[in-house]
Amino acid sequence: MNVVIVDDTQINVTLMQALVNRIEGCKPLGFTDSAAGLQWCIDGAPDLVIVDYMMPAPDGIEFIQRLRALPAKADVPILMVTADHEKEVRYRALENGANDFLTKPIDRIEFTARVKNMLAIRRSHLALADRAAWLAEEVARATAGIRAREREAVFRLARAAEFRDPETGAHIQRMAHYSQLIAAGLGLDASQQELILEAAPMHDVGKLGTPDAILLKPGKLTPEEFAVMKQHASIGWEILRDSSAPTLQTAALIAYTHHEKFDGSGYPRGLRGEDIPLFGRIVAVADVFDALTSARPYKPAWEFDRAWEFIRTNSELHFDPRCTAAFLAQRDAVLAIRAQFRDPDEELLP
Repeated sequence: MNVVIVDDTQINVTLMQALVNRIEGCKPLGFTDSAAGLQWCIDGAPDLVIVDYMMPAPDGIEFIQRLRALPAKADVPILMVTADHEKEVRYRALENGANDFLTKPIDRIEFTARVKNMLAIRRSHLALADRAAWLAEEVARATAGIRAREREAVFRLARAAEFRDPETGAHIQRMAHYSQLIAAGLGLDASQQELILEAAPMHDVGKLGTPDAILLKPGKLTPEEFAVMKQHASIGWEILRDSSAPTLQTAALIAYTHHEKFDGSGYPRGLRGEDIPLFGRIVAVADVFDALTSARPYKPAWEFDRAWEFIRTNSELHFDPRCTAAFLAQRDAVLAIRAQFRDPDEELLP
């Protein structure tokens, strides 16, 4: 334990250093220059500070004030050395953060007892800090485990939908990363960007409830068939909404709202403008763009520029103009995502 002794009289410093050396596990550091002692305490790691009152600037009171102004030193015990008659000084020292006092002339037995008491307090503070750090680490580890299990649940649900849906795994990866890209362009923080990246792959999980005859139909759907197809948004909401996991709650909202349109002509509820949750508006852009540029049983893939222009011209109609602008401002990043995530047999049109 580092015991810092600050007194402008060398004989006092020498005496207290000798007494501290008799206490097991202690290292005394003596200073006759109070400014130098204060600087060491600021830069170093004191476990106890013993400071005289009557010194050239900074005196003992100012020394304590300046040390206590540092949050990292708030728990370091401080012993003030005063003359027996200096009660007003003691009151001021207490007000400024001193923990205890020593009176001149120094009594060896009293000195040793008070130093040991202060060091016991210091050890308790350090033990509590270590315990708090350990608990924080354990909480972080447990939280990471929960998040990992959530991500696994998301992945498995998305994979389950993928096995029934003509949309490929690469589509799911691309649209999720496009969604994250838009979120970043809108200025959402890193945690929100990560959340939409993890939740977006489940946007069409409700297609688990869509009949194969409709889901896999190679041609255009009849109005009656399309009405059944549209139910997947509500089915996805019902599958996911009761989860206590934030990722799955977000996925439920996305599943329910990513087919809404900014002008109110979407489904399932015909929401308009900013009544559509932001994540739903973001995923609408990402999902439509990648669906247009991907081949399906009922259509060939569009060329990149044709789909890009579709997004631009449907701003304020199908899409939130802010989300559209955030997407279109990042063409190079979109191209990079498109090139990175592709199925082995998938041919992406230029």
